[in-house]
Amino acid sequence: MRGWRKGLLLGVCLVLLLAVKAAGAQGEGVALVLRLKGPLTPVMVQYLERGLATAQQQHAALVVLELDTPGGGITLMEKMVQDIRNSPVPVVVYVAPRGAMAGSAGALVTLAGHWAAMAPETAIGAASPVGPQGGDLGKTMEAKVKAILKALARSLAARRGPKAVQAAEKMVGEAQALSAEEAQRVGLVDFVAPSLDDLLHQMAGQSTTTVAGEVTLPPSLEAVPLPPTIGESFFHTLTDPNIVFILLGLGVQALLIGLWHPANWPAWFVGVASLLLAAYGLSLLPVNWVGLAFLLLSFAMFALDVKAHAHGALTVAGLAAFIFGALTLFNTPAALPGQRVSVPLVVGSGLAVAVVSMGVVALALRAQQRPVQTGEARIRTLAGKIGEARTAITPRQSGTVQVGGELWTAVLAPGATAVASGDWVEVVEVRGVHLVVRPAAGKEGGVVE
Repeated sequence: MRGWRKGLLLGVCLVLLLAVKAAGAQGEGVALVLRLKGPLTPVMVQYLERGLATAQQQHAALVVLELDTPGGGITLMEKMVQDIRNSPVPVVVYVAPRGAMAGSAGALVTLAGHWAAMAPETAIGAASPVGPQGGDLGKTMEAKVKAILKALARSLAARRGPKAVQAAEKMVGEAQALSAEEAQRVGLVDFVAPSLDDLLHQMAGQSTTTVAGEVTLPPSLEAVPLPPTIGESFFHTLTDPNIVFILLGLGVQALLIGLWHPANWPAWFVGVASLLLAAYGLSLLPVNWVGLAFLLLSFAMFALDVKAHAHGALTVAGLAAFIFGALTLFNTPAALPGQRVSVPLVVGSGLAVAVVSMGVVALALRAQQRPVQTGEARIRTLAGKIGEARTAITPRQSGTVQVGGELWTAVLAPGATAVASGDWVEVVEVRGVHLVVRPAAGKEGGVVE
């Protein structure tokens, strides 16, 4: 019996060992795929860091960074270059799909990969630095920044040969751009592949050197996508100027409603939250401060029209300022492709904000024309109203009645019969803060006025 148990235990251990070995072999053939599209942002950096850490934890053989970007800030580019170069898992930066680009800072991110690849009909280059607002840097600063970027480009392209180094320097110094075929011809990229499957087929068995030493890829690779988290996707959308602009318009409209109904806390919450998210997006995008000033001016005009009751004149002026500010807001030389707001969206949003503002003004004017409903004027309007007795009222005992949604102390009118709780009463007159009531003729039920 003991021999049978030992044999069973050894069999189980052998099966587990084979399963672990098979899982390890499978992990060695995994190519973890990350897709980065749009201008470089802090969210992209976090996504890349998470992807590299996941590849290391899962013992992936390769990380594929599928890239389509017009570029971005130098600081973000430097962080991505550092993360890629310090990854023990080899990284191939793949500029794809067709029509994609690795522009500006994206060109240096591509060169940072242990391998670089491009799909046909893609482009790389135009990496000359510009100022934060898109203008030219001062001569001294431009010389310094270009010298640093050229040195970085040379170091990243050095292993690719002298032609690649020369082309990399021209991308920074002369804003040169190359097609996929031209980049492969000078050695800037290692592969031109029309699809991810074709790229992995070409890369099977290739060797490179990472911080962990020399690495050779397995003879077959399986692509496994690593999608961004919900939070990463959400905050990445805030780099879209159209989304930022919609949040600005939504925030303004919600606050206009809040100005009219101060107790409407959902409107205040939506307004403040939308403007905070819009401010986050504005902090990541190149912004024309003149446009932002005009937007703030338009918001002030909308709010003043609500409070000052200018009969819509300020709303019209605010609409003009809103449209001009929105069209100018992202209209800077530093704006990358896709960072301009849609003109129809601007006009439509401006009209929507103006309509809401005019509606609030109309409600305010209507409220001014209503009779005063507080103090003595309010009390005088109670005569003739119908209410409901909440307690019994007799000729010798006062009680309470509900009239107009309020509770009042009431006494019976001379000659009136007693009223039981729940009976309908009619207000005859008002004496100070007491109501004089009598039973309501023909009232057996209904809505309390």
